[in-house]
Amino acid sequence: MASRIPLVLLACGSFNPITHQHMRLFELARDHMHQTGQFQVVGGIVSPVSDVYGKQGLAPARHRVAMARLALRSSDWVTVDDWESKQPDWTATVLTMRHHYSRILKQHPSTCPDGASPPDSHHPPAEVISTLSVDDCILSDWHRCPQLKLLCGADFLRTFHVPGLWLAEHVEEVAGRFGLVCVSRGNLQPDRAVHESDTLSRHSHNIFQVREWVHNEISATEVRRALRRGLSVKYLLPDLVIDYIREHNLYTWESEQKNKDTVLTAAQTAGGAVRDSGRLIPAIRGMDC
Repeated sequence: MASRIPLVLLACGSFNPITHQHMRLFELARDHMHQTGQFQVVGGIVSPVSDVYGKQGLAPARHRVAMARLALRSSDWVTVDDWESKQPDWTATVLTMRHHYSRILKQHPSTCPDGASPPDSHHPPAEVISTLSVDDCILSDWHRCPQLKLLCGADFLRTFHVPGLWLAEHVEEVAGRFGLVCVSRGNLQPDRAVHESDTLSRHSHNIFQVREWVHNEISATEVRRALRRGLSVKYLLPDLVIDYIREHNLYTWESEQKNKDTVLTAAQTAGGAVRDSGRLIPAIRGMDC
């Protein structure tokens, strides 16, 4: 697999709490990308959103990050990154992707254009990121360039169709410069969402659709509902996460009232998904379920 392009998968979302389904998506995506014969998945990143996201019942970021790290303790390739969770404001998904890609490139300086190191900024310019496309990696004489793609569920692609939710240039950058790995969920299939969007259709070669044959309908929303009603969630969450929730008394009726009357802005919901403009819309996130 030495000739394959190194690939890192990034999942953004609230992870409120992280479930077996969230982790399973990484395994499905890795298998699919390996089967293309083009990529070698070298890492996965879970990026919980910050508290400023303001979704109803959102547990504090420090707890969501801690639970994710406990859940992924057994993984030898998926890690939890708290950079986004520590931001003082919501962060557009494309900015989170630029941040992580900049870090990845710093670990592979020989792959940068003309041997230059990527910018030190947390948000490198889009024109820098755009110079490192998959086609560039295949055709150049460099060592294979590392790639970063957004991992999401099929329902996430529908957010690109919501008027005012995404900035057009952000859709272009996420789909065209980075790419997505989209896993089917239930009866939702990503191919129609791609077909109905001119931008997504134009970059369909960079949107990898993964079929989940063993259906996993674990919902973090339903998990929270069960927890506040005192019902068992064993086998829905890792035991270490269940223990943590009990220890810190998370997901109670009282905690579910947090942010109840908060209206999220498009800037907070889009891209993983609100996060880009300031118009009022319902909250949708890439790994919310």
